[in-house]
This record gives sequence, structure tokens and C-alpha cells, in this order.
Amino acid sequence: MRIDLAKRLFDAHRACSRIVAITNEMVYIDYANDEIRRLAVERLLEIVGEALTVALRIDPGLHDRYPDLRRAVSLRNRIIHGYDDVTMR
Repeated sequence: MRIDLAKRLFDAHRACSRIVAITNEMVYIDYANDEIRRLAVERLLEIVGEALTVALRIDPGLHDRYPDLRRAVSLRNRIIHGYDDVTMR
């Protein structure tokens, strides 16, 4: 595996792990009322999407092995470009 691809996959994995760590055992209402935590999760989702975008450019075959990667990229794009349409649900 190319080192740049490994770095992107590591970055995406680390961001996902951080999301789990900061939301673990939270109920939705607590998350919804915690703006700092929501902003952190939003930023981490942006990192996941960007890292996977680059990973897919490096190795387009990733899509065949992991078809849901494009959904993560789409979520990132929606957060970045469609922020006024994004709701917490």
C-alpha cells in the first residue's frame, strides 16, 4: 500500500474513532444541546470525507471494495456546501 494512501485511511479511521469517543453513551438530546460537541463531530466528519476523497483518487479501486466510501464523501460535501440545509436528524 502506498504511504500516502495509508495516511489518508489512517486519518479517516482516527477521525471516526474520535467521533465515537466524544459521543459514546450520549443520548440524542444531550448531543443536540451540546454545540461544542456537535461542531467537533462536524469537523471530524469533514476530515473523514476529505481523507477518503483523496484516498479514492489515489486508489479508485477502493470504491469496488468499500462501496459506502462515497457516502462518507457525500456527507462531507453536504456539510461543507449545503450547510444551510443540514439538520441534526
